Amino acid sequence: MLSLLSGFVALACAAASTQAALYTDPGQLPKGKRYDYIVVGSGPGGSTVAARLSEDPHVNVLVIEAGVKGDGVLDIDVPALAPNLQPSSAFDWNYTVVPQAGLDNRTFPFSRGKVLGGTSKLNWMFWSRGPRADYDKYAQLTGDPGWSWDTLLPLWKKVERLVAPADRHNTHGEIDPTIHGTNGAIGISVHGAPFPTDQHAVDAAKELGGMFELIEDYNSGNPLGVAWVQCSYGGGIRNNAGTSYIEPALSRRNLDVLIQTQVTKLLKTGNEGNEPIFRGVQFAQSSSAPKYVLNVTREVILSAGAFNTPQLLMLSGLGPSDQLKELGIPTIVDLPDVGQHLADHPSVALPYGAASVQDDIFTNLSRNETFFNETISEWEARRQGIATNSVSNNIGFFRIAANDSIFKTQHDPSSGPTAPHLEFLAIPGLFPFLESVPPNTEVTSFAAILVSPTSRGSVTLSSSDPFTTPVINPNLLDTAFDIAAMRHAIRSVQDFAAAPAWSGFLTGPTLGLENVHSDAEVDAYARNGTTTIWHPTGTAYMAKCGPAGKDSGVVNPDLTVKGVKGLRVVDASVFPFIPAAHPQAVIYVFAERAAELIKSGKSSCS
Repeated sequence: MLSLLSGFVALACAAASTQAALYTDPGQLPKGKRYDYIVVGSGPGGSTVAARLSEDPHVNVLVIEAGVKGDGVLDIDVPALAPNLQPSSAFDWNYTVVPQAGLDNRTFPFSRGKVLGGTSKLNWMFWSRGPRADYDKYAQLTGDPGWSWDTLLPLWKKVERLVAPADRHNTHGEIDPTIHGTNGAIGISVHGAPFPTDQHAVDAAKELGGMFELIEDYNSGNPLGVAWVQCSYGGGIRNNAGTSYIEPALSRRNLDVLIQTQVTKLLKTGNEGNEPIFRGVQFAQSSSAPKYVLNVTREVILSAGAFNTPQLLMLSGLGPSDQLKELGIPTIVDLPDVGQHLADHPSVALPYGAASVQDDIFTNLSRNETFFNETISEWEARRQGIATNSVSNNIGFFRIAANDSIFKTQHDPSSGPTAPHLEFLAIPGLFPFLESVPPNTEVTSFAAILVSPTSRGSVTLSSSDPFTTPVINPNLLDTAFDIAAMRHAIRSVQDFAAAPAWSGFLTGPTLGLENVHSDAEVDAYARNGTTTIWHPTGTAYMAKCGPAGKDSGVVNPDLTVKGVKGLRVVDASVFPFIPAAHPQAVIYVFAERAAELIKSGKSSCS
């Protein structure tokens, strides 16, 4: 039993059994309840692991989440209102990146969810597994075949619950039901209502063929081509980690959740041979609030995301010793790769004029009160209409041709010949955080996205104070490959938008895009307009078993932290490279395997 130490309020850890609950203050935690696991963070990684571990009635699990519960919020529940939540909201850490050298020294907000369910409650819900080759390369890089596509395939069935679209339309040709799960935790579906862009995008794909070939399901392991978007929603409502994994498990006596509380440090609790044991956490509700300490009997599982996970590791003396020394933080284990290798997907909006007012859905939602009220009323009354969609119903994944001149000087960063370099989304409108749409102007936009970037950034500390935000530098478009690839992405959209199918629907490029022709103009447009779609990964990346060192990774193939006992990481920070996909689905499947690894009690490196 812990005693009062250095002004910390210690929570007793004697064995006891009480009813599981959701708590809003550390002082409410049941006195005398011993936890086997503490999970830090409740996004797709933390919620999944906590729910799966608590399936065993003989273990007690505590989840600590910095944000609020976030239930009953219209912007969260209604899929089409997702753009209201990013890049900043009351449910966000509201981070800002440092000036980006590759983006004309611009800075911008970087959204991360601070709410039960994490960023899965804020994101745009796109559901993409990525290419088979990504997983097979993860297995190769880590020496663990358990991360391969074929091995993980059964876990997708455990994650997914394929449901009918909100309008119950015939989905033949839009998704392959044979490759998806039907009884998993996360509801997935295609669009619940048509968008004005849909048929034009499909017809353009049929007209152009080739790299724009229309495919049935981009989640087959080969995502190349144009397809219908799949999202994590069902019955017209967003599905997220909090409501799909945590809340159903709260009926169990052995799962507790503490919200509105920030973990401020991971605590060393002993040694095993030459390795420190980290089975303690310190937490508080603010910088001026009392600090609490809890120890666990088995593991602390860090699922705080690609920014907060490295921040917590470094605050706890696990990180690059030279950086820690500058801030007066004693190094317990020198882990040079903590906070390094940050990768993200850069994106740029390409606006085209829409010929009809009604075809610009999202601009109208933001400036036409009558249209907004009618749309939301339809959703509230019947869970029907365009509000049941995310921002796009059409997606494309593409490769740069193997004989392109860029590969004469730059290596191909993709994981294999069927893994994409690029992505685009067709969107009926534009969003103010990207660019304001002038009055009496209607827009259809395309998002051009680089999904296999070579640029790498970092997350570092500016202070030893856990309530001071970390320094975030995604370092976007920092390499010759990335700027060339973004040029290809923009050119691909221009080619797609020039298809005859768009005639009479698009009036041509607008809002400055009409002046972009030469390669130099394309590159300048990219540097001036590129931002992020909030997919940070890799800051505690997984590598083969072995000692910690520069370029040796942060976690082992079983996601345990190198050189440490009792500590594991389960979130997007562990990806050895950024998946050529929207990462939320990948995090869920990683977390499902992590739970299996933890339950097995086996070590990958013993």
